[in-house]
Amino acid sequence: MAPPVRYCIPGERLCNLEEGSPGSGTYTRHGYIFSSLAGCLTKSSENGVSSINSRFAKVHILYVGSTPLKNSFRGTIRKEDVRATEKDKVEIYKSFRPGDIVLAKVISLLTTAKNELGVVVAHSESGVQMFPISWYEMQCPKTHTKEFRKVARVQPEFLQT
Repeated sequence: MAPPVRYCIPGERLCNLEEGSPGSGTYTRHGYIFSSLAGCLTKSSENGVSSINSRFAKVHILYVGSTPLKNSFRGTIRKEDVRATEKDKVEIYKSFRPGDIVLAKVISLLTTAKNELGVVVAHSESGVQMFPISWYEMQCPKTHTKEFRKVARVQPEFLQT
């Protein structure tokens, strides 16, 4: 049975930023995502980070090594497992956002507590793919808005040639 269709109108609050990431036809204000158009709401969160809170980020595991997974698996990155140092200063919302693609290592949970692990793909609130400007920030090329992230220092063996 298909899930029920949800209709929305301009200005309607859809969810908070911890529950999803804004797409086309939406805007953000005060930590919430709002509709800017009338129509049917579609949610797609089968890639990367699915949700965050102050203690952890929930993610969809897409690959193990270079092998794509046939079935969907979920993982959790705890606040303590984001960085190798300064663990007490970590703020999840400054490291990950819903929709980010993250390179992580499976322990019993997931960890990004190595320099080469962290966000490898992120999209801004305007839906544009951002680029890293430091190990702590990414920037939207369209709006020049900067957002905090725990950026991965990707090693050559993970780069496609």
